[in-house]
Amino acid sequence: MNPLLATLGGKLTERWLNSLVLPGALFLATTAVGAVLGHRHWHDADRLRTTLDELAARPALDRTGTAALLVALVLLTATAASLAAQFLGSGIERCRLRFGRDPLSRARTARRARRWRQRDAELTEAIEYAYRTGAGHGGAGTSANSTLARVQALTEARDRIALREPARPTWYGDRMQATADRVEAAYGVDLAVLWPRLWLILPEPAVRQIQSAHDSFSAAARLAAWAVGYALLACWWWPAALAAVGCAAVARSRARTALDALAGLIEAAVDVHGRELATRIGLLSPETPGRLARNTGDDMSALFRKAE
Repeated sequence: MNPLLATLGGKLTERWLNSLVLPGALFLATTAVGAVLGHRHWHDADRLRTTLDELAARPALDRTGTAALLVALVLLTATAASLAAQFLGSGIERCRLRFGRDPLSRARTARRARRWRQRDAELTEAIEYAYRTGAGHGGAGTSANSTLARVQALTEARDRIALREPARPTWYGDRMQATADRVEAAYGVDLAVLWPRLWLILPEPAVRQIQSAHDSFSAAARLAAWAVGYALLACWWWPAALAAVGCAAVARSRARTALDALAGLIEAAVDVHGRELATRIGLLSPETPGRLARNTGDDMSALFRKAE
């Protein structure tokens, strides 16, 4: 039992250090440097070195108890900062996936929808031009290649806004909405009521991959929260703005990649295991051939909503 407890304690300590203490300690160190230097002396290394020497020369730091209390205070403060970043990150995650019924969100959704329709119209025009010129029927030559390249570029530009016409104020919400719409269009099932039941029967490898993608999305939201913290710190020491911009850029890229993977895995789980769920709840016989039909999907939605 003792070796097991020691192993668990070591893993918990390592996780605590990596996820809470180290990010918080880095932020505290940056805060301390910014408080000492400020805007006027932002690059004065001698000023920072002098402050550290004066602090180290204080008699109180020679006492073991005082040093231990100081270390404990730093660890607790770093942990508190990381917990605050996690709390803010959870808010950022919910904000990214929100439906947006307030006036500001509705205005943002309308603006994104206008941009999407504009890109979609340009893409439709480019595709029609490609067929008129023969580029869409195996045409060759520089002109055909440039036309197809333009179609590809316009497709990517439209999909960067949303895969379908935006219905939410953010790309992240629209990406998940697109998954729900595609599942409903293919199988006639409501993903919101299907997913909790489907999650219960997924095999362990699928659960791990989906959980990993979700954890990556949450980690990107926490990184965005740290960007907010460094942006606030930049009010006293402007180089912190560079850290804020870097954290925000990396967080945005990682969040998009993670959510795109998560949405794809959720849709794949429905494709692969949706019929298995229908069989388990008695809507299909195991011997029935074929894919999950729309009428079965409608029956699943009605059953899971507890409709009368």
